Amino acid sequence: GITLLFNEPPDARKPDVRWRFYVFKGGDVLNEPLYVHRQSCYLFGRERRVADIPTDHPSCSKQHAVLQFRQVEKEQPDGTMSKQVRPYIMDLGSTNKTFINDNPIEPQRYYELFEKDTIRFGNSSREYVLLHENSVD
Repeated sequence: GITLLFNEPPDARKPDVRWRFYVFKGGDVLNEPLYVHRQSCYLFGRERRVADIPTDHPSCSKQHAVLQFRQVEKEQPDGTMSKQVRPYIMDLGSTNKTFINDNPIEPQRYYELFEKDTIRFGNSSREYVLLHENSVD
């Protein structure tokens, strides 16, 4: 078997919003969007035996990054707290980094993602744009 480089946190939850990644290369949309709402986490990487979303570029690591949905408490505009399931990304110590909106992120740390964020892995020119079912272009 293959040892996974991460374990899901205790606050892992399936999202209640239908999130999806639209994949672009050179400004063109590739294929269908990737639907990422059916499980609580998605592994990106070159190791096809474990990756939920394969990244075949040679600069990508075998287990490159993970999209993790987590239940967090967020303060509402009226001051009350509510539990929400939010998307986070974590780089798993990859060789060539993970980028959010062209900024490299620190490995082994969760970064909250927001609608229309663009993710890149290593030196791949593929861009993954995060949207959900209610997103407006």
